[in-house]
Amino acid sequence: MLSWTLCQGKPRFLLKILLVAQLIIVGGANTMNATITQEWYDNNLQHLLAATDYIRNVIINEVEDIDIELDEVDPQTQNIQFPITTSLSITPALEQLCITFDLSEFERDVLLMCVAMELDRNFEDLCANAQDNSYLNYPTLSLALAVLPQPLWRILSGDCPLHYWQLVEVSPSETLTKSRLKIDKSILCYLLGEAHLDEQLRDLVKPINIKNKQQIHLQPSHQNLAEQLANLWSVESNNSASPVIQLFGQELTAITNIAAEICSQLGCNLYVTKAHRLPLNANHLTQWQRRWEREAKLSNSVLLLDCYQFSGEDVAVVATLEQLVDNIKSRLIIAGRDRLPLTQYNFITREVLSLSKSEQYAVWEENLGTKAAELNGHIEKLVSHFNLSQVAIESACAEAFNTFKAESKNNFAKVLWHSCRSLARPQLDDLAQHIRSSATWDDLILPEEQSQTLREMVAHVRQRMKVYEKWGFASKGGRGLGISALLAGASGTGKTLSAEVVANELNLDLYRIDLSSVVSKYIGETEKNLRRIFDAAEIGGAVLLFDEADALFGKRTQVKDSHDRHANIEVSYLLQRMEAYQGLVVLTTNLKESIDTAFLRRIRFILNYSFPDVNERTAIWRRIFPPGVPTQDLDYEQLGKLNVSGGNIRNIALNAAFLAADANQPVMMKHIRIAADTEYRKIGKVLTDNEVKNWVL
Repeated sequence: MLSWTLCQGKPRFLLKILLVAQLIIVGGANTMNATITQEWYDNNLQHLLAATDYIRNVIINEVEDIDIELDEVDPQTQNIQFPITTSLSITPALEQLCITFDLSEFERDVLLMCVAMELDRNFEDLCANAQDNSYLNYPTLSLALAVLPQPLWRILSGDCPLHYWQLVEVSPSETLTKSRLKIDKSILCYLLGEAHLDEQLRDLVKPINIKNKQQIHLQPSHQNLAEQLANLWSVESNNSASPVIQLFGQELTAITNIAAEICSQLGCNLYVTKAHRLPLNANHLTQWQRRWEREAKLSNSVLLLDCYQFSGEDVAVVATLEQLVDNIKSRLIIAGRDRLPLTQYNFITREVLSLSKSEQYAVWEENLGTKAAELNGHIEKLVSHFNLSQVAIESACAEAFNTFKAESKNNFAKVLWHSCRSLARPQLDDLAQHIRSSATWDDLILPEEQSQTLREMVAHVRQRMKVYEKWGFASKGGRGLGISALLAGASGTGKTLSAEVVANELNLDLYRIDLSSVVSKYIGETEKNLRRIFDAAEIGGAVLLFDEADALFGKRTQVKDSHDRHANIEVSYLLQRMEAYQGLVVLTTNLKESIDTAFLRRIRFILNYSFPDVNERTAIWRRIFPPGVPTQDLDYEQLGKLNVSGGNIRNIALNAAFLAADANQPVMMKHIRIAADTEYRKIGKVLTDNEVKNWVL
């Protein structure tokens, strides 16, 4: 780009050449038709230069005995009058600006004085001569009121469009009428036909390129919503009367795409800003808002306010949002994870729901192309377990294709599944502990009844798509579709291991919920934490493990104070989310009797884990050591007599392995005896003769 400083001191004909050259560069980069665009740029510039010639001649003709050489006046421009004729099919920028901000002829001429000051190198001398003061070599209000036709004293008022919309800057001075007038840089660029975002907005507001967006084809539910809102806005010809739209949902990308589609249908530009970065000072916000409204008028733009990083507890930001929503006079879309408690008469709120299972299936088929037919029903499995957005599905397919291309030996279905898990995992990593396990059914020693129930749980999760969607159970309502299981028993009886086996069998991620980070003494915080967990888990169909669940799922109490009432609300909210969650929720507890009976009634599977008998303990000992651990002369029948749970058996085996490794020996009975003594002391027990009397050390 050519700098305007290059034009200082140049002859007028050279200034025109430089301006045209600059606009050719700008026009050449435009994606519109190059010939038409350049024609408009060229003619718009000539129109603006003719307007500055007009204002120059007005001053010369109105001021007697002006000291200026006649050869500096272009004879062809002496008789120019408004309106200046033009062959442009599109309104010149100057005329459009006057229409947009309802400028009078006098206000237009004041603005042109400021334009001439920037484009005409002789205008400084003209201003000084006209004001008979060499120091006043710039446009002032007194000069405008003295020489321009049809002067208006409202030019001094803050409600004058030139001041209200900050089209002209008034430099501080002791005398208002002799203050320097200067055109705002963004307005000058607009008049020249050059795109220029206001510098006071640039750090907070970013454009979203609708034309070059990834040609996202919205699915029917989101497309219908976009069309409804676009029709609603199109009814209002005045942007300031258009209602504020609030869209809330889990996917910011989905809301952004809907907003882009609305703007595309209305022929608007779309900009985005983040709520938590808005000015908190009321006066600063008003000035920022007015700058944005000016930009919205000039470029026919819509503002998308991103509230996803905004905390509803931040009172200052809430007050800022309320002020903005109450006063804004341009089109605004608010995007947030939750519905914001804002009150305004001209306000419309819509929830952006996740894509339905059928819509997700269609997106998978579209992005997989011919590969979809080769997957032999695998798409149904993906849709059943993962609740991904359109963009996430596209990313998963792209990642899978790239990985498969680099490692063609891998099974494509397996690669695709891994891509989905990788995309969903970050949503939960900050909220819960990811448990990585390779435990299988062979590692789990349980009575046949409990083993069969666990396998039923797996079948329910695997077949939920068929039963809920194809067979129609989901059409009866969302209640009762959640798959939950309560595993009750003493510590170390295999509850957590069972959850690991189930998650591994389903090839899903297992997350243990840290109750210390969920339960809060502050009213309402526990529900918010639970909501974040369930919302994130639904994306990837993760298995949620609430360990020691009696601390969270305890019995509801008689309401004696506000804390009791809110504690009961927490329990009710948890019941609601568990019933709606279409993944698997596993609860473990050592105190089944402490669980609220309302939970027991709604939980689909309840497994009671008893203390293992001798035969079960013997079986656990036979499988406790990995294949790579060297052992020697282990008597599993004798080891089975150790009266401890499976969790304690694992601890003893692990400690014995360390003792053997340190002695550079295989694991033997003597190592296990020492480890058993340590474990027993830890749990407050003593080895009995019945347990160890026949050991061969």
